[in-house]
Amino acid sequence: MNTQAAAPPGASFLATRKGRLTLAFLCLVAFMDFMGFAIFTIALPTIQRDLHFSQQNLQWVISGYTVTYGGFLLLGGRLADLLGRRVTLVIGTAVFAVTSVLGGAAPNAGALVGARLAQGIGAALMTPAAISILTTSFNVGTDRVKALGAWGAMGGLSGVLGVFLGGVISAGPGWRWVLYVNVPICAVVIVAAYRLLSGEAPRRSGLASFDTAGALLGTSGMLVLIYALIKAPDNGWGAGQTIGELAAAAVLLAALIVNELRHPNPVLPLSIFRVKGLAATDAAQVLGLAGFNSAFFFISLYMQEVLHFSALRAGAAYVPIAAVVVIGSIGGSGLVPRVGTRPLIISGSLIATGGLYWVSRLPVHGYYWTDLFPPMMIMGLGLGLVFVGVQIAGNAGVPADKAGLAGALITASFQVGVALGLAILSALATARTHSLLSAHQAAPDALVGGFTRALLGAAFFVGAVVIIGLRAANTKGEPPGGTTAEITGVDTADAAGGTGTTSPRGGDTVHRDDPIASPKKS
Repeated sequence: MNTQAAAPPGASFLATRKGRLTLAFLCLVAFMDFMGFAIFTIALPTIQRDLHFSQQNLQWVISGYTVTYGGFLLLGGRLADLLGRRVTLVIGTAVFAVTSVLGGAAPNAGALVGARLAQGIGAALMTPAAISILTTSFNVGTDRVKALGAWGAMGGLSGVLGVFLGGVISAGPGWRWVLYVNVPICAVVIVAAYRLLSGEAPRRSGLASFDTAGALLGTSGMLVLIYALIKAPDNGWGAGQTIGELAAAAVLLAALIVNELRHPNPVLPLSIFRVKGLAATDAAQVLGLAGFNSAFFFISLYMQEVLHFSALRAGAAYVPIAAVVVIGSIGGSGLVPRVGTRPLIISGSLIATGGLYWVSRLPVHGYYWTDLFPPMMIMGLGLGLVFVGVQIAGNAGVPADKAGLAGALITASFQVGVALGLAILSALATARTHSLLSAHQAAPDALVGGFTRALLGAAFFVGAVVIIGLRAANTKGEPPGGTTAEITGVDTADAAGGTGTTSPRGGDTVHRDDPIASPKKS
């Protein structure tokens, strides 16, 4: 299934005007997707006042989106491979646009949370389809490295810049435009999809024997897991409800594995994990996002609740960091062809860990330029390197017929990391704050004590990526006419569960059903 007009063998699609436009519109999808979390961070207090949210229910503005997004990702990724990537992207984007309108017009708290739940489903269809279009369209020379580098840069940039935009919009036209702003972007994406991408015929054999049981088990297992992680700080990690939910998720996901081993056309082909370094890369994404996302969450709280920054000022504080993320991302993607992705992941994690440790020593009477700005700039540089390295490594060596699934896995790792980090670090922060209050510490001291304890925990999460990064894929890009075997050293036939041939010239594997892989010309 090809998503682009046929290019001459060995030619760079990215070098063409159509290729550059395709990459630009896919990066627009990435920007909208990743911004969907960050843009609400600063807007939450205003939403709480306008729609009369309780403090307990306010988290579901973000958590509701996270639950359905993470829960439906595996299904969304597999549907992109079976139904066609363009149609899945368009459907997901349309759902995202409609639910943005409904959420923006929400008259009460329940309507907003409902819209966010539905919006998460749209994102779960949209994002894996976009990633798989990117990885199958840009597959010659260093095209894929540059394209995935741009995607990773957009993810890191939008995560930080979204906080700024949330502050500007909340202070200007109002929080409802945090959702309305998605509508024109979605319109551009849908038009561009029909103008730039060719249609694909559904894989009838895959649809005829669709793994319904696997889809239900995978979706329900991920829904229960992410819900349990989100609710754990409120219910307590040792509470019967939390233990029961985590156990239920484990049972559902174990049943999924058993089902996938037996089904002739599994929704989650376990053979994809034979791709060298894929599992380690996804794990690095989980831990990295657990640290980065939580750190920015607690830093935002510190700025607003301790330093008493307005929403606009708190958002503007992230602008320099966004610039550094872009510099790290662009520089990192340029280094991939020389050093590979593994050094980027490891060095970026080390740099970011240093910044996180520094910011974990925040004082009660702190100042932005001396106590926040320097460590956040260091964190931004590390984030740019890690995000680009993980995005490229997480899609390296994956057969074309599983590109949507690979995109779903790396994005699901994002969702699990966000939920896991906030669940654990919120519990740490709350416990520390309560302990200090019980010891008759002043409220500001207790609050900052909780924040710094959580930030130190975030440093441990990101520091763990250094160790896991040693096992991540170390791709340097795909040379012209080369194959995925040259990237990761893995036989793509094994990963695809199909038949491949190895050339006598040193392990070049040709997957016969893969439009990307082709034998080298002597």
